[in-house]
Amino acid sequence: MRTKSFLLTLSAFCSSVTAFGQNATVTTKPSPGLLQLAGSGIDGQILVSANDWWGVIRAAQDLAIDFGKVTGKNLTLGNWQGSVIPGIGNYSKRTENVRRDPDPQWDWWNGPPHPPHRGDGGPNGGSWSPRQAPPPSAPHNTTAGSPTSSKTTVYYMYQPTTNFVNYTVGPAENFTGPTLINNSTLKTVIIAGTIGKSDVINALLVAQKFSELQIRGKWESYITHVVDNPFPGIDRALVIAGSDMRGTIYGLYDVSEQIGVSPWWDFADVPIKKLAGVWALEGRKTQRSPSVKYRGFFINDEQPALTNWINDNYAPGPYGAGFNHYFHARVFELLLRLKANYFWPAEWSSMFNVDDTANQPLADAYGIVMGSSHTEPMMRASNEWPTFGTQYGGNGQWAYNSNNVSIEKFFRYGAQRAKPYAASSLFTMAMRGSGDTAIGLTDEQAIVVVENVVKAQIKILTEVFSGTNVTEIPQMWCLYKEVQGYYEQQGLTIPDHVTLLWADDNWGNIRRLPLANETGRSGGAGVYYHIDYVGDPRDYKWINTIQLEKTVEQMQLAYARSADRIWVLNVGDIKPLEIPISHFLDLAYDTPKWSYDSVPDWLSQWATLSFDAEHADGIVSVLERYGMYAARRKYELMDPSFYSVINYNEADAVLAQWQKLANDAQGIYDDLDEEYQAAFYEMILQPVLGGQVVYQIYINAAKNEQYVAQKRSSANDKAMDVLDYFKQDAELTQRYHELLDGKWNHILDQTHLGYRGYWQQPMRNTAPPLAFVQKLETSIGGNLGVGVEGNNSTVSGDDVYHDNSKNTLVLPPMDPYGPKTRWIDIFSRGMDGCQWNVTPWTDYVRVSPVSGFTGGDNGTDTRVFVSIDWAKAPAALNTTTINMNISSSCGKKWGSYNAPMVQVPVQNVAIPSDFVGFVESDKHISIEAEHTTRNTSINNISYSTLPSHGRTLSGVTLMPVLAPSQPAGTGPVLEYDIYTFTNVSKANVTLLISPSQNQNGALRPLKYGVAFDADIPQTIQFVGNYTGGGYPPGWLGAVADAIWGLSSSGNTTTTMHNLSKTGKHTLKVWAVEPGVVIQKIIVDLGGLRHSYLGPPESFRAGVDKVETYDGTNFAGIAVEDVI
Repeated sequence: MRTKSFLLTLSAFCSSVTAFGQNATVTTKPSPGLLQLAGSGIDGQILVSANDWWGVIRAAQDLAIDFGKVTGKNLTLGNWQGSVIPGIGNYSKRTENVRRDPDPQWDWWNGPPHPPHRGDGGPNGGSWSPRQAPPPSAPHNTTAGSPTSSKTTVYYMYQPTTNFVNYTVGPAENFTGPTLINNSTLKTVIIAGTIGKSDVINALLVAQKFSELQIRGKWESYITHVVDNPFPGIDRALVIAGSDMRGTIYGLYDVSEQIGVSPWWDFADVPIKKLAGVWALEGRKTQRSPSVKYRGFFINDEQPALTNWINDNYAPGPYGAGFNHYFHARVFELLLRLKANYFWPAEWSSMFNVDDTANQPLADAYGIVMGSSHTEPMMRASNEWPTFGTQYGGNGQWAYNSNNVSIEKFFRYGAQRAKPYAASSLFTMAMRGSGDTAIGLTDEQAIVVVENVVKAQIKILTEVFSGTNVTEIPQMWCLYKEVQGYYEQQGLTIPDHVTLLWADDNWGNIRRLPLANETGRSGGAGVYYHIDYVGDPRDYKWINTIQLEKTVEQMQLAYARSADRIWVLNVGDIKPLEIPISHFLDLAYDTPKWSYDSVPDWLSQWATLSFDAEHADGIVSVLERYGMYAARRKYELMDPSFYSVINYNEADAVLAQWQKLANDAQGIYDDLDEEYQAAFYEMILQPVLGGQVVYQIYINAAKNEQYVAQKRSSANDKAMDVLDYFKQDAELTQRYHELLDGKWNHILDQTHLGYRGYWQQPMRNTAPPLAFVQKLETSIGGNLGVGVEGNNSTVSGDDVYHDNSKNTLVLPPMDPYGPKTRWIDIFSRGMDGCQWNVTPWTDYVRVSPVSGFTGGDNGTDTRVFVSIDWAKAPAALNTTTINMNISSSCGKKWGSYNAPMVQVPVQNVAIPSDFVGFVESDKHISIEAEHTTRNTSINNISYSTLPSHGRTLSGVTLMPVLAPSQPAGTGPVLEYDIYTFTNVSKANVTLLISPSQNQNGALRPLKYGVAFDADIPQTIQFVGNYTGGGYPPGWLGAVADAIWGLSSSGNTTTTMHNLSKTGKHTLKVWAVEPGVVIQKIIVDLGGLRHSYLGPPESFRAGVDKVETYDGTNFAGIAVEDVI
């Protein structure tokens, strides 16, 4: 008998005490009458029963060690032996009638069933029944040690497979679990175990020491309760009783988390703060079943980062990287500490059951439900077919229509291999084409094939699990890409007991959710969701780019629509996605708790647990801003063309936001104790600095391109800046890889710079194209050049942007309700420096500075700001154009050209004193959707603001999400009063809307309505219909831009309106369907210029003041230092 030891004693440190998202049951503050669990003067034990689940006893040991990490002294594990406790009698005999199923049914205790509440699936109910139990696994637990010995060791026994083609097993092997102390005289402070399995818990129930009625027979529930006199000699103890194995495990880890041990103590190096003691709180905590039944993640696209890390840290497997049971022990513990239970193993570099035959037994021992990805049916890895498939005979093709006999043998082996671990198995059904592709047939032919495949798979499961109702074996069919089309549009039939696993579009937008006629299926529904992806329009798998507010919006929608059987998250390499992983799994565990505005609260609790309460507010601010900035456009999709360097100060404002964010994150890092800095760098500082440097690379490359076109001498400086930032990117990666003596070397190996029109990762990070000007000569347009805001042109001289020999540039117009300044750049284009002066022709046009020296040794560029003294400016109905002369000490002639002139159009307009709303400026109006003038409610249906959702401020959406369609003109309306000065018969209104999908089916596609004043509303279906495995028209652009509404997604949210009458208007917007999330509204009266995020929000009369309104950029942030 070969033994594998699983007494993992990895050391770590953690921070402060909290009950993350749950009710507290322990405290670190002593109080009279409280039961002390650990600390000074306590030499205590956790009392368990050796006959409990191996995974429970292992988790109890983790808790015992966690107490040691916190207080400096471990608890020990005692083994309860009822027959040797004086004066009590033999509880083992009295509990012989207790069932010991992994998920006992309600009637085993001869009591009534607990009243259902929407399926009883969670704190507020899930749609699934918590009493739907899988078939049990084969017996695996055993112990060594006689009743009279001093110690008992628990073992998990299994027989490893010995052949990867035909199912055979070898001699028994085991995992060595904790060693328990028999008849210990140590003080018992905790009693833990599983109802119906643990003798010590059953004895307490027989003695009526506590009631389990609220969790009887439930899925993954537990009770934590201080019990007086549980047994003779024990005055009081904290009892942790689980309804099943994982219920007990979660109860144990709940205490670990409360005393300050983060689930990420190992995978993210979150330290543990030392405490003087821990005390149990009075009262009783009853944790009901999770909101979602199966909750977990999928390691995917694990090359190069995770695979290279595995190769550095574990011995190679028989066919590749060493994804072995030592690695998976760490993953399984992480999952359980995160209150998850479901796992899809790495697909492309691994074969879970082949890499190490101990992997699947270990999952069962820990209590992890194994599955396989949407493209890996019947518990067999993708790589198993090309490795072993030819040995099944046939033609060797992964094609059921031509090789069904061989493929059925392949499937049967997967079922046989999983059978000993049935309670921890959830089968992926059907099949797709080879290599995560569609089957290479017509849709009609493919449907026939996959329906036959599923019939064969069900037959195999029926035969392998003989005597078990096949509908009780957990099965799911993922409706990924083309499979959704088979089901929705081609009539694919899916057995009722098979869970429909709906998928997002790989970019966090759920494609479809259950309709009313689908919610009654016994198999229920779930969601496969991505925070990492390889595919169109580009891979995104470098670092965290997830906006948690969007995750909440999408997953709350899924839960409301009863997609609550399975939630599985594609997490790439696990690291560095710690934060969105934790958030997703907390949502899955208790969905109603984390409402649409919950992200700050969740982040605060996460930051307090991971670091400390002192820095929590700062960390929340950093992470909320980071989530918005990073999600505007995935790093892999960035290039120099997106953020405008001339319009609305957009690019400079974005860089200023990143700089402020980086300063704040660095400040927190510097203020943290050294032991916390590694974890902070891994999860927060590196993503912030890494994101900033990507933006610095691409925006400075855009400036290099602009400056080269203008022949600025500083073009060369910008090119060198880009190369410096490019180097910084590599240095940030190196710094990460050198942390903690190289613990996470390779985790940031993923390339992310240099994509060129192709979705797949570049083979090497590459800087964007750069260009240089010749600095050893002077431009033929002279030593100085002039450029202005909103214009690519340069004077003096010729370029493609203005008429030849023209020496005048025109600034964007200025009025009291627009930006307070415009800018002129004066820059070097030669070898000599020159004194210059800017002279407006009127005194109410102000410039700062009015003069300067540019070039030579005095710098290459100067930005001059233009403002208006509106008290002096004449009132005018028409625009007045004011000239500004620019003179130079280098001569009246600028090279071969005349001296330049800049003009600024000025219009000193006014609105009525009683007007409240948005005011036109520069022939456009820009509105953040949450800033309504009026927001109506009809039949308890209204709009809610989603804070920090989207690209600039927030999102607005219809609630409740189960509301029926609200036709434009009759449903709740968002109203915005606006004031216009421009007479336009063809004004364009564009809504920037989150890139959601038609998740409510073809009969209820996403639509909105829009109208001015009393006009008939225009109803717009902005997400088009699609067929098969495709996506709606414009989808590639929408997910790349993180918005519907730009030209890349087809301008599907732009409508035309007659605004030929100037003055006050009311813009009305209706969300026709729930799921429409409106972020921003832009009214173009003929003056809108290119930008990625849209113009800054317009002046709001009643909120803004003419004297203080800035309006120069969307962020309201100072960018004066950009030159």
